[in-house]
Amino acid sequence: MKIALLGTRGIPASYSGFETCVEQLGQRLAQRGHDVTVYCRSHHIDHPSDTYMGMRLVKLPTIQNKYLDTLFHSFLSSLHALKEGYHVGLYFIAGNSPVTWIPRLIGTRTALNVDGLDWKRDKWNSLAKRYIQFAEWFAQFGPTLYLTDSPLVQAYYKDKTGKAPPYIVYGSDIDKLPPGETLKQFGLEHQKYILFVGRLVPENNAHHLVEAFTKTDTSMKCVIVGDAPYAEEYQQQLRDLAGADERIIFTGYVFGEGYSELGSNAYAYVATTGVGGTHPALIEAMAMGNCCIVNDTPVNLQTIDASGLGYDGAGGAEALKAVLDHVLNQPQEVEGYRTRAAEHAAKVYSWERVTDQYEKMCYELAGRPVPDRLSAVESKVHTSPAT
Repeated sequence: MKIALLGTRGIPASYSGFETCVEQLGQRLAQRGHDVTVYCRSHHIDHPSDTYMGMRLVKLPTIQNKYLDTLFHSFLSSLHALKEGYHVGLYFIAGNSPVTWIPRLIGTRTALNVDGLDWKRDKWNSLAKRYIQFAEWFAQFGPTLYLTDSPLVQAYYKDKTGKAPPYIVYGSDIDKLPPGETLKQFGLEHQKYILFVGRLVPENNAHHLVEAFTKTDTSMKCVIVGDAPYAEEYQQQLRDLAGADERIIFTGYVFGEGYSELGSNAYAYVATTGVGGTHPALIEAMAMGNCCIVNDTPVNLQTIDASGLGYDGAGGAEALKAVLDHVLNQPQEVEGYRTRAAEHAAKVYSWERVTDQYEKMCYELAGRPVPDRLSAVESKVHTSPAT
């Protein structure tokens, strides 16, 4: 099939979980013989070639604005798709729903992964929040099919619409690496640091960890990996919270082998995020065998199952400090969590399994016979026990 992946910044992945999803899913679909095209934002992707890991890259401009960047680029991408004759267009992010009908004008079937409840994020003003809520509602009508990444988000949509959408989780496969140049660059040692990875925006609550860590009595370090456009004020607040504590290290974005090396050698991983669906960095941390401490939102707790610990997100830094103190003083317990996390990720969050589900969904969307090799794959409609 001819399959297009639209609505993200593009690949090579260098920003967030959706870009990683596109890279991992797209390369596997290409390896399976499909003609895969990824739409990229020309100001964000500087990869010199028009191909990457078997995928064709289409680089289009956009308006570099917090509120218009994504939708305008997706609109241009959708117009470009009209002349390409794709069988299926896979969109990401609920805010793109108003343009998902455009490729359908020429018979392309479209699917939209709506992610989590983006309107809950503090970075959006009231008008933007209302737009995203409208886009969530329009997801029922714009694409041929919409899906979520979590049974809990699925339940939210069923409550709102009366019908449960499909859900397909993210994958987590990632190479574990020994200590190397990245640890050396930041002055780190194997299992002697706590790790956070994510966009440094208010709703991801990195301030919980920074404030909590400043109050701990430990020689370990705290590594904050990430950045974000349009959030300079919040990032300065984080640095002000860290103050003169030299144990807290801000690395900025780290991708590829450097990211894998940091995740493979941490003592524990902390996911402070309070909104959204399944967080790719969390399941990747599990796959690398980390003891994971999460903000106790239903989605986070469902993600880690019994392979990690939660802290009361409403209690903020004080609640997190209590869990950190416990973990820092219980290395044997931490080892048990590491083992369970890796086993759970391998069982539930395999990229090959995820690709099987997306590929079967594409065949069904396009009205084509499903190959025998996918016959045992779960149906595209995964009904959660909660629904």
